[in-house]
Amino acid sequence: MFTRAKQLASLTGAGLLAAALVSPVSPAAASSDVAADPLAGSGIAAWNVVAFWYAENKANLIAATPYDVETQVVAKHLSKGGPSADGKPGKVEPIGGSGSTKSKNVNLPKTTGKVFFLDADKKPHWCTATSLQSKYRNLVATAGHCVYDVESNAATLKYWVFVPGYYQGKTPWGVYVGKQAFTHYDFDVYEDFDRDYAFVTVYNGLKAPHDGGDLPGDWKQVSKAEYEKYVSYGSYPWVVSHFTKKSGGKYYIWKFQDAGRLGDNVGGQGFAYNQKREVVDYVFGYPSGSHPDGNYAYTGKTQKWCYGKTFGASAPAIKAEELLGIKCSFTGEGASGSAWLFKYSNTLRRGYLNGVTAAVSDTDGNDRIDTSLSPYFDGETYGIYKHAANLWSGSIA
Repeated sequence: MFTRAKQLASLTGAGLLAAALVSPVSPAAASSDVAADPLAGSGIAAWNVVAFWYAENKANLIAATPYDVETQVVAKHLSKGGPSADGKPGKVEPIGGSGSTKSKNVNLPKTTGKVFFLDADKKPHWCTATSLQSKYRNLVATAGHCVYDVESNAATLKYWVFVPGYYQGKTPWGVYVGKQAFTHYDFDVYEDFDRDYAFVTVYNGLKAPHDGGDLPGDWKQVSKAEYEKYVSYGSYPWVVSHFTKKSGGKYYIWKFQDAGRLGDNVGGQGFAYNQKREVVDYVFGYPSGSHPDGNYAYTGKTQKWCYGKTFGASAPAIKAEELLGIKCSFTGEGASGSAWLFKYSNTLRRGYLNGVTAAVSDTDGNDRIDTSLSPYFDGETYGIYKHAANLWSGSIA
């Protein structure tokens, strides 16, 4: 098991940005940094993924637990350190454009939700993720360790889906099956946690025909040969049998409905890179679990937020020397992948993603989590984001 608490001896803290800005890194120049891995093909494979999460009235979604990869960082000493920009600062506008950041009310973004998947233990788990601006409005951002199995080193996590606005089994905008995951080569190969982020293209969302029962319109007639392909696919035949049937010598599969593109349904946050280390961010996520002192702080059932000024940090024991920190009480379970939004407009509920939670820390030793940590988004991050943001996925209905 990947255990950050065992690997990390120290966390070094805030410092001033010292590096001189140079020319921005282009997506082409960064293409060699991109690591890509498939998640689910279209057709039977994607259908099976959605069926797994919808089966038995969404039993697996409801039973899922926060991903238990240890994300708590031990912090005994604080000193200067942290990231440096590798080019000029840049931003990609959110879907619909940006707006005023002056508002006293904090309105939660529709773009934030949960990603669900199976780990090596073959049990359902979840992290936090967010919808991003992209050419085909089909992109999700989360922590790299919420896509790649760092415990078993077995490439990607299985049955990966994004559910924006998830709450107690409700999927208001549908379930979005991951098509392909993109991360930095150094994370994929070396588990360099300065690069613990991932961008995932998703297919159009799918909705179940209804929330229960057995109505005629729920089923699509198929040939015997196609039926047998669905029945024989995958490692969870009980799921497939729940959504296939034979009746009167005819063969049927459940007819999921196309919910449309992710960005059309919930919008997409912008993207920011090479920003100053000290900026004001909102963090949105689904934290769960207890503080080190046993205080049960968050249930993970609803979206939460924190707010503050970022600072530079480093954690050399896990090859993480270019991190950002922010004062935040989110406990580690479930908070992985939480969106760090720069210049967030509470009126429009959108801003610019410039971080995702990779780890948390108790920096003052009182057994209460007080800090969240994120990789710094630089020109190389932008190159990977831009590569993923230009890829089409389409419908699987």
